[in-house]
Amino acid sequence: MTVQRVRKVPLRKCVGCQEMKAKRDLLRIVLSPDGEVFLDPTGKKSGRGAYVCSQISCLQLARKKRALERALKTSVPDSVYSRLAAQMQGLAPDGAGAEGAAGRPQPQEGAGR
Repeated sequence: MTVQRVRKVPLRKCVGCQEMKAKRDLLRIVLSPDGEVFLDPTGKKSGRGAYVCSQISCLQLARKKRALERALKTSVPDSVYSRLAAQMQGLAPDGAGAEGAAGRPQPQEGAGR
Protein backbone atom coordinates (compact mmCIF):
# COMPACT_ATOMS: atom_id res chain seq x y z
CA MET A 1 0.00 0.00 0.00
CA THR A 2 1.58 3.24 -1.15
CA VAL A 3 0.70 6.58 0.38
CA GLN A 4 0.83 9.48 -2.05
CA ARG A 5 2.00 12.81 -0.80
CA VAL A 6 -0.22 15.82 -1.33
CA ARG A 7 1.78 18.65 -2.82
CA LYS A 8 1.41 22.05 -1.24
CA VAL A 9 -0.10 24.52 -3.73
CA PRO A 10 1.50 27.99 -3.49
CA LEU A 11 -1.12 30.68 -2.88
CA ARG A 12 -0.93 34.38 -3.71
CA LYS A 13 -3.32 37.27 -3.11
CA CYS A 14 -4.81 39.25 -5.99
CA VAL A 15 -4.14 42.96 -5.37
CA GLY A 16 -7.50 43.81 -6.97
CA CYS A 17 -10.11 41.55 -5.35
CA GLN A 18 -7.92 40.52 -2.35
CA GLU A 19 -8.74 36.82 -2.83
CA MET A 20 -6.18 34.12 -2.16
CA LYS A 21 -5.81 31.91 -5.24
CA ALA A 22 -3.37 29.37 -6.59
CA LYS A 23 -0.26 31.06 -7.94
CA ARG A 24 -0.71 29.49 -11.38
CA ASP A 25 -4.21 31.00 -11.68
CA LEU A 26 -2.93 34.57 -11.27
CA LEU A 27 -0.91 36.87 -13.53
CA ARG A 28 2.28 38.43 -12.22
CA ILE A 29 3.02 42.09 -12.82
CA VAL A 30 6.70 42.96 -12.33
CA LEU A 31 8.67 46.08 -11.54
CA SER A 32 12.04 45.29 -13.11
CA PRO A 33 15.32 46.54 -11.62
CA ASP A 34 15.36 49.02 -14.55
CA GLY A 35 12.10 50.57 -13.29
CA GLU A 36 9.86 49.16 -16.04
CA VAL A 37 6.43 47.73 -15.15
CA PHE A 38 5.24 44.84 -17.33
CA LEU A 39 3.22 41.62 -17.35
CA ASP A 40 5.22 38.47 -16.64
CA PRO A 41 3.38 35.48 -18.13
CA THR A 42 6.09 33.04 -16.98
CA GLY A 43 6.11 34.28 -13.38
CA LYS A 44 9.91 33.99 -13.23
CA LYS A 45 11.30 37.39 -14.25
CA SER A 46 13.47 39.18 -11.72
CA GLY A 47 12.06 42.15 -9.89
CA ARG A 48 9.34 43.08 -7.43
CA GLY A 49 6.08 41.34 -8.29
CA ALA A 50 2.37 41.73 -7.63
CA TYR A 51 -0.35 39.29 -8.58
CA VAL A 52 -3.70 40.02 -10.21
CA CYS A 53 -6.53 37.79 -11.45
CA SER A 54 -6.80 37.30 -15.20
CA GLN A 55 -10.00 39.36 -15.22
CA ILE A 56 -9.82 42.94 -16.44
CA SER A 57 -12.20 43.93 -13.62
CA CYS A 58 -9.53 43.03 -11.04
CA LEU A 59 -6.95 45.18 -12.82
CA GLN A 60 -9.43 48.08 -12.90
CA LEU A 61 -10.16 47.62 -9.19
CA ALA A 62 -6.43 47.55 -8.39
CA ARG A 63 -6.04 50.77 -10.40
CA LYS A 64 -8.91 52.45 -8.56
CA LYS A 65 -7.53 51.47 -5.13
CA ARG A 66 -3.92 52.19 -6.18
CA ALA A 67 -3.13 48.70 -4.88
CA LEU A 68 -0.69 47.95 -7.68
CA GLU A 69 1.31 51.07 -6.87
CA ARG A 70 1.47 50.10 -3.19
CA ALA A 71 2.50 46.54 -3.96
CA LEU A 72 5.22 47.58 -6.40
CA LYS A 73 6.25 50.57 -4.27
CA THR A 74 6.34 52.90 -7.28
CA SER A 75 3.98 55.11 -9.27
CA VAL A 76 2.32 53.40 -12.23
CA PRO A 77 1.32 55.70 -15.12
CA ASP A 78 -2.02 55.35 -16.94
CA SER A 79 -0.26 54.18 -20.11
CA VAL A 80 1.05 51.13 -18.23
CA TYR A 81 -2.47 50.18 -17.06
CA SER A 82 -3.83 50.38 -20.61
CA ARG A 83 -0.90 48.30 -21.91
CA LEU A 84 -1.43 45.69 -19.16
CA ALA A 85 -5.16 45.51 -19.98
CA ALA A 86 -4.38 44.96 -23.66
CA GLN A 87 -1.84 42.24 -22.81
CA MET A 88 -4.30 40.55 -20.44
CA GLN A 89 -6.95 40.47 -23.17
CA GLY A 90 -4.40 38.93 -25.51
CA LEU A 91 -3.63 36.15 -22.99
CA ALA A 92 -7.30 35.39 -22.26
CA PRO A 93 -8.67 32.21 -23.85
CA ASP A 94 -11.43 32.49 -26.46
CA GLY A 95 -14.75 33.55 -24.98
CA ALA A 96 -13.18 34.96 -21.80
CA GLY A 97 -14.12 38.50 -22.80
CA ALA A 98 -17.84 37.72 -22.37
CA GLU A 99 -17.91 38.42 -18.65
CA GLY A 100 -20.54 40.38 -16.79
CA ALA A 101 -20.05 43.19 -14.31
CA ALA A 102 -19.50 40.70 -11.49
CA GLY A 103 -16.66 39.04 -13.41
CA ARG A 104 -18.61 35.81 -13.96
CA PRO A 105 -18.95 34.33 -17.44
CA GLN A 106 -22.33 34.98 -19.00
CA PRO A 107 -24.18 31.95 -20.39
CA GLN A 108 -23.96 31.73 -24.15
CA GLU A 109 -26.96 30.85 -26.28
CA GLY A 110 -27.27 27.17 -27.11
CA ALA A 111 -24.37 26.14 -24.88
CA GLY A 112 -25.03 22.73 -23.37
CA ARG A 113 -28.81 22.89 -23.17
